[in-house]
Amino acid sequence: MKKEKYRILLVDDEEDILEVLSFNLRQEGYRVWEADTGEEALRLAPEIVPHLVLLDVMMPGMDGFETCRALRRQGETGEAVIVFLTARGEEYDQLEGFDAGGDDYLVKPVRIKVLLKRVAALLKRVSLFSENRAPSVLEAAGIRIDRKRYQVIRGDRSLTLPRKEFELLFLLASEPGKTFSREEIFARVWGEGVVVGDRTLDVHIRRLREKLGNQLIGTVKGVGYRLNG
Repeated sequence: MKKEKYRILLVDDEEDILEVLSFNLRQEGYRVWEADTGEEALRLAPEIVPHLVLLDVMMPGMDGFETCRALRRQGETGEAVIVFLTARGEEYDQLEGFDAGGDDYLVKPVRIKVLLKRVAALLKRVSLFSENRAPSVLEAAGIRIDRKRYQVIRGDRSLTLPRKEFELLFLLASEPGKTFSREEIFARVWGEGVVVGDRTLDVHIRRLREKLGNQLIGTVKGVGYRLNG
Protein backbone atom coordinates (compact mmCIF):
# COMPACT_ATOMS: atom_id res chain seq x y z
CA MET A 1 0.00 0.00 0.00
CA LYS A 2 1.38 3.44 -0.93
CA LYS A 3 2.04 5.89 1.88
CA GLU A 4 -0.53 8.42 0.67
CA LYS A 5 -3.24 5.83 1.21
CA TYR A 6 -2.42 5.48 4.89
CA ARG A 7 -4.56 7.61 7.22
CA ILE A 8 -3.05 8.68 10.54
CA LEU A 9 -4.89 10.32 13.43
CA LEU A 10 -2.81 12.36 15.90
CA VAL A 11 -4.29 12.91 19.36
CA ASP A 12 -2.45 15.25 21.74
CA ASP A 13 -3.44 18.33 23.75
CA GLU A 14 -0.10 20.06 23.06
CA GLU A 15 -0.39 22.17 19.91
CA ASP A 16 3.35 22.28 19.21
CA ILE A 17 3.62 18.48 19.29
CA LEU A 18 0.68 18.13 16.90
CA GLU A 19 2.31 20.64 14.57
CA VAL A 20 5.70 18.91 14.51
CA LEU A 21 4.29 15.40 14.13
CA SER A 22 1.78 16.44 11.50
CA PHE A 23 4.40 18.25 9.42
CA ASN A 24 6.87 15.34 9.46
CA LEU A 25 4.28 12.66 8.76
CA ARG A 26 2.86 14.65 5.85
CA GLN A 27 6.40 15.10 4.52
CA GLU A 28 6.61 11.30 4.46
CA GLY A 29 3.47 11.18 2.34
CA TYR A 30 0.88 10.12 4.92
CA ARG A 31 -2.59 11.64 5.20
CA VAL A 32 -2.89 13.16 8.67
CA TRP A 33 -5.74 14.37 10.89
CA GLU A 34 -5.40 16.03 14.30
CA ALA A 35 -7.43 16.00 17.54
CA ASP A 36 -6.56 17.73 20.80
CA THR A 37 -8.87 15.68 23.06
CA GLY A 38 -9.98 12.08 23.35
CA GLU A 39 -13.55 13.13 22.72
CA GLU A 40 -12.56 14.84 19.46
CA ALA A 41 -10.63 11.72 18.41
CA LEU A 42 -13.73 9.58 18.94
CA ARG A 43 -15.76 11.95 16.79
CA LEU A 44 -13.21 12.01 13.97
CA ALA A 45 -12.21 8.35 13.92
CA PRO A 46 -15.42 6.89 12.39
CA GLU A 47 -15.28 9.52 9.64
CA ILE A 48 -11.69 8.86 8.55
CA VAL A 49 -11.21 5.22 9.73
CA PRO A 50 -7.48 5.68 10.45
CA HIS A 51 -4.92 2.97 9.82
CA LEU A 52 -2.85 4.27 12.74
CA VAL A 53 -3.52 6.45 15.79
CA LEU A 54 -0.73 8.24 17.69
CA LEU A 55 -2.24 8.86 21.11
CA ASP A 56 -1.11 10.90 24.10
CA VAL A 57 -2.00 9.57 27.56
CA MET A 58 -2.22 12.69 29.74
CA MET A 59 -5.05 14.78 28.29
CA PRO A 60 -7.84 16.77 29.94
CA GLY A 61 -11.16 14.99 30.14
CA MET A 62 -10.85 11.53 28.61
CA ASP A 63 -7.25 10.29 28.97
CA GLY A 64 -5.40 8.19 26.40
CA PHE A 65 -6.18 4.83 27.99
CA GLU A 66 -9.92 5.55 28.05
CA THR A 67 -9.75 6.85 24.48
CA CYS A 68 -7.95 3.70 23.32
CA ARG A 69 -10.59 1.43 24.87
CA ALA A 70 -13.35 3.47 23.25
CA LEU A 71 -11.65 3.40 19.85
CA ARG A 72 -11.36 -0.38 20.05
CA ARG A 73 -15.14 -0.57 20.47
CA GLN A 74 -15.84 1.63 17.42
CA GLY A 75 -16.45 -0.80 14.56
CA GLU A 76 -13.81 -0.51 11.83
CA THR A 77 -11.78 1.88 13.97
CA GLY A 78 -11.10 -1.04 16.27
CA GLU A 79 -8.74 -2.44 13.63
CA ALA A 80 -6.42 0.60 13.73
CA VAL A 81 -2.87 0.34 15.02
CA ILE A 82 -2.79 2.42 18.21
CA VAL A 83 0.51 3.79 19.49
CA PHE A 84 0.81 5.63 22.78
CA LEU A 85 3.20 8.59 22.65
CA THR A 86 3.58 9.94 26.16
CA ALA A 87 5.92 11.25 28.83
CA ARG A 88 4.71 8.52 31.21
CA GLY A 89 7.42 5.90 30.92
CA GLU A 90 6.90 3.72 33.98
CA GLU A 91 6.44 0.01 33.34
CA TYR A 92 2.98 -0.08 34.94
CA ASP A 93 1.88 2.70 32.57
CA GLN A 94 3.12 0.72 29.58
CA LEU A 95 1.34 -2.41 30.79
CA GLU A 96 -1.87 -0.43 31.26
CA GLY A 97 -1.47 0.84 27.71
CA PHE A 98 -1.20 -2.69 26.34
CA ASP A 99 -4.17 -3.79 28.45
CA ALA A 100 -6.20 -0.91 27.02
CA GLY A 101 -5.56 -2.28 23.52
CA GLY A 102 -2.45 -0.37 22.46
CA ASP A 103 -0.05 -1.89 19.94
CA ASP A 104 3.04 0.07 20.93
CA TYR A 105 4.22 2.54 23.56
CA LEU A 106 6.74 5.31 22.88
CA VAL A 107 8.10 7.58 25.60
CA LYS A 108 8.57 11.31 24.94
CA PRO A 109 10.85 12.81 23.92
CA VAL A 110 11.35 10.60 20.90
CA ARG A 111 13.52 11.41 17.89
CA ILE A 112 11.43 12.12 14.80
CA LYS A 113 13.48 9.74 12.66
CA VAL A 114 12.91 6.96 15.17
CA LEU A 115 9.18 7.71 15.29
CA LEU A 116 8.90 7.68 11.49
CA LYS A 117 10.72 4.33 11.30
CA ARG A 118 8.40 2.88 13.94
CA VAL A 119 5.30 4.17 12.15
CA ALA A 120 6.48 2.70 8.83
CA ALA A 121 7.17 -0.68 10.45
CA LEU A 122 3.76 -0.81 12.13
CA LEU A 123 1.92 0.23 8.97
CA LYS A 124 3.71 -2.50 7.04
CA ARG A 125 1.79 -4.96 9.23
CA VAL A 126 -1.47 -3.25 8.28
CA SER A 127 -0.65 -3.86 4.63
CA LEU A 128 0.12 -7.53 5.23
CA PHE A 129 -3.08 -7.96 7.27
CA SER A 130 -5.17 -6.42 4.48
CA GLU A 131 -3.91 -9.07 2.06
CA ASN A 132 -5.88 -11.65 4.09
CA ARG A 133 -3.04 -14.15 4.15
CA ALA A 134 -4.28 -15.74 7.34
CA PRO A 135 -7.66 -17.45 7.85
CA SER A 136 -10.19 -15.52 9.90
CA VAL A 137 -10.86 -18.47 12.24
CA LEU A 138 -8.43 -20.97 13.75
CA GLU A 139 -9.12 -24.01 15.90
CA ALA A 140 -6.24 -25.62 17.78
CA ALA A 141 -5.45 -27.15 21.17
CA GLY A 142 -9.11 -26.98 22.23
CA ILE A 143 -9.51 -23.27 21.53
CA ARG A 144 -11.30 -21.39 18.75
CA ILE A 145 -9.88 -18.05 17.66
CA ASP A 146 -12.03 -15.71 15.59
CA ARG A 147 -9.92 -12.92 14.11
CA LYS A 148 -12.82 -10.87 12.80
CA ARG A 149 -14.50 -10.72 16.22
CA TYR A 150 -11.26 -10.66 18.22
CA GLN A 151 -12.75 -13.49 20.26
CA VAL A 152 -11.22 -16.59 21.85
CA ILE A 153 -13.44 -19.50 22.93
CA ARG A 154 -12.27 -22.33 25.15
CA GLY A 155 -14.94 -24.76 26.30
CA ASP A 156 -17.87 -22.66 27.48
CA ARG A 157 -15.71 -19.58 28.10
CA SER A 158 -15.50 -16.67 25.69
CA LEU A 159 -12.62 -14.24 26.13
CA THR A 160 -11.85 -10.88 24.59
CA LEU A 161 -8.10 -10.33 24.77
CA PRO A 162 -6.07 -7.13 24.40
CA ARG A 163 -4.90 -6.80 20.80
CA LYS A 164 -1.28 -7.87 21.24
CA GLU A 165 -2.19 -10.89 23.37
CA PHE A 166 -4.72 -11.89 20.72
CA GLU A 167 -2.27 -11.56 17.83
CA LEU A 168 0.40 -13.45 19.75
CA LEU A 169 -2.01 -16.31 20.45
CA PHE A 170 -3.23 -16.28 16.84
CA LEU A 171 0.36 -16.60 15.60
CA LEU A 172 1.16 -19.54 17.89
CA ALA A 173 -2.12 -21.24 16.94
CA SER A 174 -1.42 -20.85 13.23
CA GLU A 175 1.11 -23.71 13.52
CA PRO A 176 0.48 -25.75 16.69
CA GLY A 177 3.60 -27.50 17.96
CA LYS A 178 5.97 -25.24 16.05
CA THR A 179 8.44 -23.32 18.18
CA PHE A 180 8.43 -19.66 17.18
CA SER A 181 11.67 -17.87 18.04
CA ARG A 182 11.50 -14.65 19.99
CA GLU A 183 12.83 -12.81 16.96
CA GLU A 184 10.12 -14.22 14.69
CA ILE A 185 7.41 -13.36 17.23
CA PHE A 186 8.66 -9.78 17.52
CA ALA A 187 8.79 -9.40 13.72
CA ARG A 188 5.35 -10.87 13.05
CA VAL A 189 3.41 -9.49 16.03
CA TRP A 190 5.13 -6.16 16.64
CA GLY A 191 6.53 -5.56 13.17
CA GLU A 192 9.90 -5.49 11.43
CA GLY A 193 12.22 -2.85 12.83
CA VAL A 194 10.16 -2.28 15.97
CA VAL A 195 12.32 -2.46 19.07
CA VAL A 196 10.52 -4.25 21.91
CA GLY A 197 12.01 -5.25 25.25
CA ASP A 198 12.19 -8.96 26.08
CA ARG A 199 10.09 -8.39 29.18
CA THR A 200 7.19 -7.17 27.05
CA LEU A 201 6.90 -10.56 25.34
CA ASP A 202 7.31 -12.44 28.62
CA VAL A 203 4.51 -10.40 30.22
CA HIS A 204 2.15 -11.13 27.30
CA ILE A 205 2.93 -14.86 27.50
CA ARG A 206 2.38 -14.87 31.27
CA ARG A 207 -0.99 -13.17 30.90
CA LEU A 208 -2.11 -15.60 28.21
CA ARG A 209 -1.21 -18.49 30.51
CA GLU A 210 -3.15 -16.92 33.36
CA LYS A 211 -6.25 -16.66 31.17
CA LEU A 212 -6.00 -19.91 29.20
CA GLY A 213 -4.03 -22.25 31.46
CA ASN A 214 -0.34 -22.77 32.10
CA GLN A 215 -0.11 -25.89 29.93
CA LEU A 216 -1.36 -24.29 26.72
CA ILE A 217 1.82 -22.41 25.81
CA GLY A 218 5.16 -24.13 26.12
CA THR A 219 8.58 -22.55 26.52
CA VAL A 220 11.57 -23.83 24.60
CA LYS A 221 14.46 -22.51 26.66
CA GLY A 222 16.76 -20.18 24.78
CA VAL A 223 14.58 -20.34 21.64
CA GLY A 224 10.99 -19.19 22.06
CA TYR A 225 7.41 -20.39 22.53
CA ARG A 226 4.94 -22.86 21.02
CA LEU A 227 1.28 -23.80 21.34
CA ASN A 228 1.05 -27.24 22.87
CA GLY A 229 -1.36 -29.67 21.25
